[in-house]
Amino acid sequence: MGIEKSHNQWQRDTLEGRLRIDLAAMFRIAANFNWHESVGNHFSAAVSPDGSQFLMNPRWRHFSSLTASDLVLFDGRDKSVLDGPDAPDPSAWAIHSSMHAALPRARCILHVHPTYATALSALADPSLKAIDQNTARFHGRISVDLGYDGIADNDVEGQRLAAALADKDILMMGNHGVLVVGATVHEAFEDLYFLERACQTMILAYSTGQKLNAMPQELAERTADDWRRYGGMARAHFDEMKGLLARREPDYAH
Repeated sequence: MGIEKSHNQWQRDTLEGRLRIDLAAMFRIAANFNWHESVGNHFSAAVSPDGSQFLMNPRWRHFSSLTASDLVLFDGRDKSVLDGPDAPDPSAWAIHSSMHAALPRARCILHVHPTYATALSALADPSLKAIDQNTARFHGRISVDLGYDGIADNDVEGQRLAAALADKDILMMGNHGVLVVGATVHEAFEDLYFLERACQTMILAYSTGQKLNAMPQELAERTADDWRRYGGMARAHFDEMKGLLARREPDYAH
């Protein structure tokens, strides 16, 4: 069973409480940006240092309805959670339990099928070229996986995806979508935000039929390095988005 915490059992001013509120905000933000898909897709945040315990959305709940108390604390070493009433779907379990176990640095994992990133993943070459400032942000930070073999609903596939991500922050999942990992919820959010914008730029540039004006390697590397000096933007952007939620959808944090 999931190690679920009821409304009265988790405290706001603890690591778990803060993660619950941030992850709940992430679900609402994703719905507002139209990154969600039906009642599928899944986000998680590690609570334990080794990633074995993590928060994740319960099965088949719309992102726009989730609150901090709805999130379930799972133990990735306990597969009996799949028989529980709030079990994640098999794909969510396979991907997130495997990723958190193999990559403790991945404190937050966001897996979605947003329009432009998914469109790019459907190309024979789904790599993101450094053709502008936003696309260059991800230079050297993306792994491309072309091994899609159907819905990722078993441990072997979850482990394969973790190996495919390796030391990168983003996995472009061919024929599938995208997966973003971060040291915090706000850092993962910021990367997903800019990644979808970058993929939109790529798709629109490809649609012209003209040759891409890709940056030279040195310029792409320098631009990616320049972005690292703006790391504080992620926290500020996420806090602004949480402020909007506090005014419009304050129930998210309950």
